[in-house]
Amino acid sequence: MSEVAGMSRSCPLFHLQVAADMAKLFESIGKLGLALAIGGGVVNSALFNVDAGHRAVIFDRFRGVQDAVVGEGTHFLIPWVQKPIIFDCRSRPRNVPVITGSKDLQNVNITLRILFRPVTTQLPRIFTSIGEDYDERVLPSITTEVLKAVVARFDAGELITQRELVSRQVSEDLTERASTFGLILDDVSLTHLTFGKEFTEAVEMKQVAQQEAERARFVVEKAEQQKQAAIISAEGDSQAALLIANSLMDAGDGLVELRKLEAAEDIAFQLSRSRNVTYLPSGQGTLLQLPQ
Repeated sequence: MSEVAGMSRSCPLFHLQVAADMAKLFESIGKLGLALAIGGGVVNSALFNVDAGHRAVIFDRFRGVQDAVVGEGTHFLIPWVQKPIIFDCRSRPRNVPVITGSKDLQNVNITLRILFRPVTTQLPRIFTSIGEDYDERVLPSITTEVLKAVVARFDAGELITQRELVSRQVSEDLTERASTFGLILDDVSLTHLTFGKEFTEAVEMKQVAQQEAERARFVVEKAEQQKQAAIISAEGDSQAALLIANSLMDAGDGLVELRKLEAAEDIAFQLSRSRNVTYLPSGQGTLLQLPQ
């Protein structure tokens, strides 16, 4: 009985000891978990990824933009001190519409399609002097400048007939201009070229006038041909009449009688082929014996 009473008195102390041990264990696990979380956050903040076709520039809070360009892959940096700025170095398209004037003072609406990408070695300079949105700041201004300069060398008609030359000149000048900002232009093409309403109406009127002139020329040529045909026909008739007159003078009435016989023979041949004509010999009555 005394042993049972001793155990009953020591049981609460045992439970308290177990609870204290469990509390220490959970506290240790919590501290370990917090340490792991902090360590994981530090490690995660010290890593950054550069995807395929991209490059990174490192900005250091104490030393500024670094000259080194970081390539593709996973890289380390100093958390809260360094910051990566990611640039897309793949070719990207951009359409730039421009309204300018030609050599003969005609309004021209041109849309230029550009495939561009930055020079990877110049990314630190681009970020420092222009910024991440370099395409928005550079391409519209230099495209407008180059297009106005090139289009002003040609008149409206030459812009249409020499479009390939205009496109090549724009490409060469714009590529050279963009290189000063650290940009590479893989392709430059004119995708849209229209003129003002007045010039379009003038071209349409000119085309209508040309069509009417061609039609009038055709009518004149046709009348001239008909005239020549009438002259030739009249000359032929005159020559035929002269030949007939000469024949009559040489042969007398014999030629006339010959023509009469030929005409009668032709008439008889045509009548003989008709079903509604019956031939009756001369000097005889009809088949019905009609009175004379």
